[in-house]
Amino acid sequence: MGAGTKTRITSKVMGRLRMAAQGLLGDGFSSVPEAVRSMTAMQAQDLPSALWAVGLRVPGAGLSDVRGALDAGTVARSWPMRGTLHLLAPEDLRWILNITTARLVQGMSSRHRQLEIATGDVDVCRKIALDLVSGGRGVSGTPGGATRGELFAAFEAGGQSPAGQRGIHLLGLLCQSASLVPGPLDGNQQKFVAFDEWITTSRDLGREEGIAELLVRYLRSHGPATVRDFAWWSNTTLTEARAALAAVSGELVELEFGGTSYWLSPETAALLDDGVPGQRTVLALPGFDEFVLGYTDRSLVLPPEHAQKIVPGGNGVFKKAIAAGGEVIGTWGRQGNGRAAAAVPVPFDEAKPLGPASLAAFNRAAERYERFLAA
Repeated sequence: MGAGTKTRITSKVMGRLRMAAQGLLGDGFSSVPEAVRSMTAMQAQDLPSALWAVGLRVPGAGLSDVRGALDAGTVARSWPMRGTLHLLAPEDLRWILNITTARLVQGMSSRHRQLEIATGDVDVCRKIALDLVSGGRGVSGTPGGATRGELFAAFEAGGQSPAGQRGIHLLGLLCQSASLVPGPLDGNQQKFVAFDEWITTSRDLGREEGIAELLVRYLRSHGPATVRDFAWWSNTTLTEARAALAAVSGELVELEFGGTSYWLSPETAALLDDGVPGQRTVLALPGFDEFVLGYTDRSLVLPPEHAQKIVPGGNGVFKKAIAAGGEVIGTWGRQGNGRAAAAVPVPFDEAKPLGPASLAAFNRAAERYERFLAA
């Protein structure tokens, strides 16, 4: 950036810039669909965590608002990248799948051979599934699609065993090929519906144009971030990511920190002129939140020596995190049941508990979470 920048850039400042880009500071977003669309894609393998991740970015939103958006189809949930469930705008799902599916399926080819899944098997399961759910039908003609268990039973009856992980891989392939999509909620699961019936409006972008758009939107919603962060997050190649950056760099701002080039939106970069807000902001983040997970290099906001406390044993399960002033400082959890349940902070350094101001801010963040669950 130019010499006019007034704020001294530190890792915490970089973290607060990311908070601002992700709608975690100030007014956030005005609605659930706007938040999801602005974030481009949000990790959603754990549904309760994903619901709170959205609620955290929409002041005043309640759990029923986010669940309602999934039921209404104004927010979609599927496997658009990295073989992991994400929330995203419904009109974005098909063109992102067109970019990511082939490489993802190729990467899973050895596992599919182990599970004895061939192209013909997928075709058989596609016909079984669409016969079951097309026209809004479900099992015995009930509306609203079919649960995973009902689809597995139909696969079994059609000679396609869902045993082990075979069933979920078949379902994933049907969703990645835009035949099925998770639709209305059934408790904390979703019923599967026909893609073309549930998502009636889709954008049409070519591969190069699509990767360029995906890159711009990722950097606007996650920046400051690197081109390597994007390539990992989107499951595109680094070569394609660099070519896309060359095409769209004029829409972005480059920021050098620690000898590395980071990219972000002009609006986020402008915060450096007058001081980046959020120095005293404390957030009770859900597990798998994009603030922590949405980058291949998380060391800007998560001290490497504490990374194992967020992802114990590197098992891929991200714990709830406390973020303060742009940095992850600990984990948190709820203890007790019902009205007696309370959020308890667990700082990384047990010898340094949260100070009075930080503890009060955390308690306010926890109260906001409880209000979200109740609304």
